[in-house]
Amino acid sequence: MVLTDAERKEVSALAGKASGHTEEYGAEALERLFLSFPTTKTYFSHMDLSKGSAQVKAHGKKVTEALIKAAGHFDDMDSALSALSDLHAHKLRVDPVNFKLLSHCFLVVLARHHPEEFTPSAHAAMDKFLSRVATVLTSKYR
Repeated sequence: MVLTDAERKEVSALAGKASGHTEEYGAEALERLFLSFPTTKTYFSHMDLSKGSAQVKAHGKKVTEALIKAAGHFDDMDSALSALSDLHAHKLRVDPVNFKLLSHCFLVVLARHHPEEFTPSAHAAMDKFLSRVATVLTSKYR
């Protein structure tokens, strides 16, 4: 799943918009995930999952920073996300479907905060990018 140059530009632009809001956007995406898909809370039983919690904000920041990092490494995403892939596959054993669910929630957050920039082509590019990220993160499950 290779992104075209035009798609890379769209993803980079949206990643740039998110870079100034890593904690906010990540926390909002996680809160949406937990509300819409309650079974995903299973992996976070050690955290305070209430809206606005410091732990959700901190983890949300990590999630968004990882996505921004991936957007800066289109050609070497496997290496850039290798440690996260290992963590999620071997230690946390996160069900791979959860990456797709979180991706959807992150798309909603971007669309909500940047409606002008979240054009149909930007949406398609981000969806393709997030699918690639999910593929990389689950690559070590096999």
